[in-house]
Amino acid sequence: MMESGVPVCNTCGEQVGLNADGQLFVSCRHCNHPVCHHCFDYEIKQGRSSCVHCGIPYNDDEAAVAEVEAASGNHMPLAVSNLNPAQDAGIHARNFSTVSTVDSEYNGDSGNPIWKNRVESWKDKKNKKKKPAAKDKKEAAEIPPEQQMEEKSQSGEAAKPLSRVVPLPKSQLAPYRTVIIMRLIILILFFHYRVTHPVDSAFGLWLTSVICEIWFAFSWVLDQFPKWSPINRETYIDRLSARYEREGEPSELAAVDFFVSTVDPLKEPPLITANTVLSILAVDYPVDKVSCYVSDDGAAMLSFESLVETADFARKWVPFCKKFSIEPRAPEFYFSQKIDYLKDKVQPSFVKERRAMKRDYEEYKVRVNALVAKAQKTPDEGWTMEDGTPWPGNNSRDHPGMIQVFLGNTGARDIEGNEIPRLVYVSREKRPGYQHHKKAGAENALVRVSAVLTNAPFILNLDCDHYVNNSKAIREAMCFLMDPQVGPDVCYVQFPQRFDGIDKSDRYANRNTVFFDVNMKGLDGIQGPVYVGTGCVFNRQALYGYGPSSIPTLPKTSSSCSWCGSCCCCCRGKKPAKEKDLSELYRDAKREDLNAAIFNLREIDSYDEHERSLLISQMSFEKTFGLSTVFIESTMMENGGVAESANPSTLIKEAIHVISCGYEEKTAWGKEIGWIYGSVTEDILTGFKMHCRGWRSIYCMPLRPAFKGSAPINLSDRLHQVLRWALGSIEIFLSRHCPLWYGFGGGRLKWLQRMAYINTIVYPFTSLPLIAYCLLPAICLLTGKFIIPTLSNLASVLFLGLFLSIIATSVLELRWSGVSIEAIWRNEQFWVIGGVSAHLFAVFQGFLKMLAGVDTNFTVTTKAGEDADFDELYVIKWTTVLIPPTTILVVNLVGVVAGFSDALNNGYEAWGPLFGKVFFAFWVILHLYPFLKGLMGRQNRTPTIVVLWSVLLASVFSLVWVKIDPFVSKNDASIVAQSCIAIDC
Repeated sequence: MMESGVPVCNTCGEQVGLNADGQLFVSCRHCNHPVCHHCFDYEIKQGRSSCVHCGIPYNDDEAAVAEVEAASGNHMPLAVSNLNPAQDAGIHARNFSTVSTVDSEYNGDSGNPIWKNRVESWKDKKNKKKKPAAKDKKEAAEIPPEQQMEEKSQSGEAAKPLSRVVPLPKSQLAPYRTVIIMRLIILILFFHYRVTHPVDSAFGLWLTSVICEIWFAFSWVLDQFPKWSPINRETYIDRLSARYEREGEPSELAAVDFFVSTVDPLKEPPLITANTVLSILAVDYPVDKVSCYVSDDGAAMLSFESLVETADFARKWVPFCKKFSIEPRAPEFYFSQKIDYLKDKVQPSFVKERRAMKRDYEEYKVRVNALVAKAQKTPDEGWTMEDGTPWPGNNSRDHPGMIQVFLGNTGARDIEGNEIPRLVYVSREKRPGYQHHKKAGAENALVRVSAVLTNAPFILNLDCDHYVNNSKAIREAMCFLMDPQVGPDVCYVQFPQRFDGIDKSDRYANRNTVFFDVNMKGLDGIQGPVYVGTGCVFNRQALYGYGPSSIPTLPKTSSSCSWCGSCCCCCRGKKPAKEKDLSELYRDAKREDLNAAIFNLREIDSYDEHERSLLISQMSFEKTFGLSTVFIESTMMENGGVAESANPSTLIKEAIHVISCGYEEKTAWGKEIGWIYGSVTEDILTGFKMHCRGWRSIYCMPLRPAFKGSAPINLSDRLHQVLRWALGSIEIFLSRHCPLWYGFGGGRLKWLQRMAYINTIVYPFTSLPLIAYCLLPAICLLTGKFIIPTLSNLASVLFLGLFLSIIATSVLELRWSGVSIEAIWRNEQFWVIGGVSAHLFAVFQGFLKMLAGVDTNFTVTTKAGEDADFDELYVIKWTTVLIPPTTILVVNLVGVVAGFSDALNNGYEAWGPLFGKVFFAFWVILHLYPFLKGLMGRQNRTPTIVVLWSVLLASVFSLVWVKIDPFVSKNDASIVAQSCIAIDC
């Protein structure tokens, strides 16, 4: 196939060869389609004047044509191409990262591909399809001019942009950037002072503090500079309707497949999942464009039965929501609102129907609660269904795949006889000995099932506890995804997460306001926000591993460099430019090979099932997408929809096949397509891969929050949530997808975007210097030493400037983001709390898991309170994660007491140095104050084991430190000894 890295001709299978200048021969510089000199010569002689791959005329590449004409003596005029580049631009622009070239086994005896002749027939069929289009144009010309003018005015209104970027005013952005630069300069001067003024009497303390401060500065740079260009966005839903929902015509809005995933119904209450499903079925969107897939990864009969009840209740709930336009459309949260529900309601029947609907919902809740009570104890013989057959999922780790379609165009309708969105229950097959990859594997199974059954071009995934709070949220996302100017390059639209049931003070920063309202807006001004696991609308083609339509092409000159754009400065000592270009062209040829396959399969519906299976297998799609011709065919349909040739009776059987546990073996699932495996935070990894391919994402923040969910509000659960996130970051750091080195070859990930991703994987390591820095105040108080020498005037100015720049940065962020001071302070506090607890454990657990294969789990034992309001806030659970921050608190309190005792004994002169040390200690205690409140609980009840371990560690540490006193110099020690001898004690 190939020797010395030279690509082979896609027509004859021979090497492409070199041109007259001794460089690799390229027939079409627009798509770099590999065709050798002889085959290109033959194409020109036959009068084919356009590239068979991209359809662009060869006369755009005059050098190659002139070379062939000079060699052959043929001076035929170039003919017009049969292909329409404008029509096929979307096809040819899609790229795939890891698809090999067509193997030689698919070539005929003469060396030409078997399907080569069929391309010509496909071209003829396209020409035949264009003839009716020409007739339509003639008919359009006969329309009266008045009607044409009216249609033009309507189309002009509808053709306006569906969204726009709202940059920050210069009065806000310019001072913000100025302060960032000033803070960076002050940091440099500060570190110059710190390094050049060591503390000889406490050199170890000084060195430790400087190392910690350098790491903190590095972390600040990674976090701050991706916020350099924050933006806001506006959407125009009315223009979307004007363009795609014309009166009297079927809606042209794109279809959306909703994914809801759940595992254990005893930990994730079925009522919560049901409310999420009901809010999806009632969204303000055409019912035939909405399908809801519920993944039950625990194969629990409780989840199935509760979904049966939910489907029945939805027949009443959905028409009620749409009739009265209520918000939110999750019944539990709608009926629990403490607002005037009669506001803006004018229908006389509303009160009566609302009262009846509330009664129906309460009856529905009783039925679901009865199912939950019944499921508390599993029968010895396992669960049985209504017909007496055993439930297939009695063994949650060994069961077949299950699919049940409840609602939809062929299923039950609502009580008014109208169509209702499709609802599908999915439980993928599980068998011992297979890797199932938890949530990421379940999401990938839903991708394949939905592609077979509905194949909507867009996918929205939600956690089971995140309901649709804004029924127009999908339309908000479509303003980006369906905008011809914006949509082709967008891989997903991410919505911010908002939460219910959090205390007003947000003690543990559960709302993550700073991240969602500051950091994500900053990323939206670069290449887009990171994917956060829920509330995200995906372009299905991006999940399949394709690149965007505007993917950058390879440099045409041989002197280009992927790092700096030229080789005059940074490529010395590297491979010769010629070899580098050959290898890049070969990689590009491999990537473009899938484009050729997609182009050739556009007319696949014209062939029978045998030919279709043959062609798909010839393209080696099975190596990427798996052994399902129905699914592979669905990936060809950029605008979604089930193929007309599909047999409805076999779709369920095919859907069962694509969720079998062995389907993903030896494919690219989880490696290059779908949700990416390898980390418990599969969301960050999946979004990172898309951005590396050149996609951009969009951050959409409608005035009414799109989705709302629940968050763990007690201390232990919150820390374990943070522990899981940090562990995922460590796993990515130790994998091949680490942003420090992955994705440089294509040059499609912007540097500030890469910096943001680096920050998401290195932040857990901050726990090590943070713990050391939080212990320094206590050490200084116990030893009488300090990390800073006597301050000069210059040093005082630097410290004051650094302090003021930190405050100014926060104030200016408040100004443009709208975040409150309390939210920033809570975020700062929990950064310390999480850093000295969960992040520390994540670092050690991540290294043990990735390097030694040891998977450490922390057990949690509940000791709940009995308070009615925010009961969960005061729940105390024993966990080892609580020990480090408790120890730091105790040690600093001991240090403060020891410091004041020492000052009282030594007189007036000791009080001056004491204030600096005590201020430092109180800084630590103040940051850990929410942790202290959570640890004590409302009734001051703390797990005894936590207190014992913390006091023991703090006491041992303090006593040993005072005994050893390692930071006292030898000279000081000798002076102390002489004074003791003189006293003669």
